[in-house]
Amino acid sequence: MKKSLQRKVSFLLAAVMLLTAFVFTTTAGAAQTGESTAAQSYGLPDKIEDGAILHCWCWNFATIKENLPKIAEAGFKSIQTSPINAFQVGDGGKMSLMSTNSGKWWYQYQTTDYTIGNYMLGTKEEFMDMCAQAHKLGIKVIVDIVANHCSSDYSVISSHVKNIGGKAFHDRVEISDWSNRYQVTQGKLTGLWDLNTQNPAVQQMIVDYLAEVLAAGADGFRFDAAKHIELPDDDDSYKSDFWPTVLDNDAEFQYGEILSGADRTGAYAEMMRVTAEDYGSNLQASLSRNSLSVAGIQNYRAYDEDKQAIAPGRLVTWVESHDNYCGDAATWSLLSNEMINQGWAAIASQGDTTPLFFARPQGSSTTNQWGTNKMGIAGDGNYYSDTVAAINHFRNAMVGESKNVVSVVKKKVDLIERGTKGAVVINVSVNDNTINVATKLAEGEYTDHVSGELFTVKDGKLSGTVKAGQVAVLYTPEEEPDVLIGDVNGDGKVTIEDATLLQRYLADFKNTDGSVIVDVANEKQFAAADADGNGKLNISDVTKIQRIIAEYE
Repeated sequence: MKKSLQRKVSFLLAAVMLLTAFVFTTTAGAAQTGESTAAQSYGLPDKIEDGAILHCWCWNFATIKENLPKIAEAGFKSIQTSPINAFQVGDGGKMSLMSTNSGKWWYQYQTTDYTIGNYMLGTKEEFMDMCAQAHKLGIKVIVDIVANHCSSDYSVISSHVKNIGGKAFHDRVEISDWSNRYQVTQGKLTGLWDLNTQNPAVQQMIVDYLAEVLAAGADGFRFDAAKHIELPDDDDSYKSDFWPTVLDNDAEFQYGEILSGADRTGAYAEMMRVTAEDYGSNLQASLSRNSLSVAGIQNYRAYDEDKQAIAPGRLVTWVESHDNYCGDAATWSLLSNEMINQGWAAIASQGDTTPLFFARPQGSSTTNQWGTNKMGIAGDGNYYSDTVAAINHFRNAMVGESKNVVSVVKKKVDLIERGTKGAVVINVSVNDNTINVATKLAEGEYTDHVSGELFTVKDGKLSGTVKAGQVAVLYTPEEEPDVLIGDVNGDGKVTIEDATLLQRYLADFKNTDGSVIVDVANEKQFAAADADGNGKLNISDVTKIQRIIAEYE
């Protein structure tokens, strides 16, 4: 709905309140403030779970760093890396995603040691630099952790792991029965050496590694093959406290990969977020048939042992993941980018789970699984398409709003409303659809953030046309956050540096590159610097900023 909101400017009280939070903070606190300010500038939420995750599958650290502005502009709150630990150098270190004797992405899950850095993604220093740059833009970093197993080649596993103290690995039990809990948690997964997760020394090794990764700049973890590690209340013969031990860390967000079969999903969900694999599989099947029902959108198909639905807030959802893209499900040949975007709209716009967007290989298509087939490069550009970006920004703007899912045309057109503020319309049919449906949205005109087409709400009815296979994203973004008076450098706080910058501007000093100290053409910077509000910059503004600081102190 079109609205005219008055542009407001914070007064002295707001400055004092912010100064209370920042003047005496530590360096870490100041960094967090910078991250929050940056996140706001891109419309990103504060919490990882309130935003969307971009799975930068097989991108190296330098590539992720290079694309961070694009990722922020597309509205992703966080990125997920491939495993960053040391792993087996396969096929002579060649760098194809998948090709005989020239690469293979799955070597990333052939752990050799729990140290940061590997030949596919980059060095620890590059990882740290990437994280620092991500945080400057308000983006969080989730790292894929391989804590269940090491390489299938015992000879390449480091002596650090082999000699950790006590028994490092489980006995070489084959998993032949996927409904057998003992085999699933204690047996070898596709021939990989299974860590003895009951061993306190092994647990401490993982704890130390997680601490190192967090210290290097990560914010959260995805635990690979989580269901293959036993729980504290499993059978006495093999239960352990592995998960309570390793999850006791300072990460902001942690989730485990729980795929089908002997998984005890509900028990894992009590300790960390878990994946909703069956939901994604059902969504993929529906989309491939150009069909999408209200039940298919809302039923996450994740249950505990008593067949009770797991709370959506404990779930990580996706249209597809790297497992089903690369594995037997072969979603790469079933789903076009258009279908992926339809599914992404269904997942991300609801707001009750944390959605993960898998960036397919660059140049891939429904007839070309591996595309350019190069490790390290950025994935397919669909992640920053107009549709995906609009959905992400809609999600970010609707944090805390209730949801209402409605069928407009049975299994062809669905409406997802968030409170009275906005809605997403998904048309999976091969035909354009003109809708006229009851809505909770406030009356007025809404411009689709994808197509630019106009929709209208009048007399409680939403009307407009959604093109075949397309998604319409309808809401009016809030105006930009208020300007903090005196914050000349835009770092979210008022300090003596701001007064100094203004003094240097008035003295006609220039930056080293010849640019002005204060850009009066920048509306936000000018408003912050014009502390006395008289429409010009002069010494009285410097005095006002100094008084703000002095009065607080």
